[in-house]
Amino acid sequence: MTKTWRETDPGVLRLPSGRLVRGRGLRHPLPDGPTPAFALYLLGKPAPPVDWEARWLRWPDFRLPADREQARRLLGEAWARAAVERVEIACGGGVGRTGTALACLAVLDGVPAGEAVDYVRAHYHRRAVETPWQRRFVRDFRPAGAAD
Repeated sequence: MTKTWRETDPGVLRLPSGRLVRGRGLRHPLPDGPTPAFALYLLGKPAPPVDWEARWLRWPDFRLPADREQARRLLGEAWARAAVERVEIACGGGVGRTGTALACLAVLDGVPAGEAVDYVRAHYHRRAVETPWQRRFVRDFRPAGAAD
């Protein structure tokens, strides 16, 4: 049984390393097929309960994470786990916050920070990373523990 996504699964982004991560909008129905093993939910209020391991990162719509250091840790965990598990990143609509988080995962995967938004727009959703401050967050993103 495959423990990671298939590249053809809905919403799946292939990172340069080959890691596969699914982006999704929680306002949309759960896609058919396998469920995540781990999910990171980017919402202004706690995420609804799910049948898989999940973490909630307080991240209001059209904004940035409330706790930047927690964001760096959780995004690092999601990136690491995507090497061997089905990881899902999701917000309400699946575009702005999810796209921002996916762009940060691309940075962790080796995409230069200045190119990560374009990468996610080309390979996930053309409107990913919706606001100027979300684009700046990606441009300035560094892994947890990295010097600022």
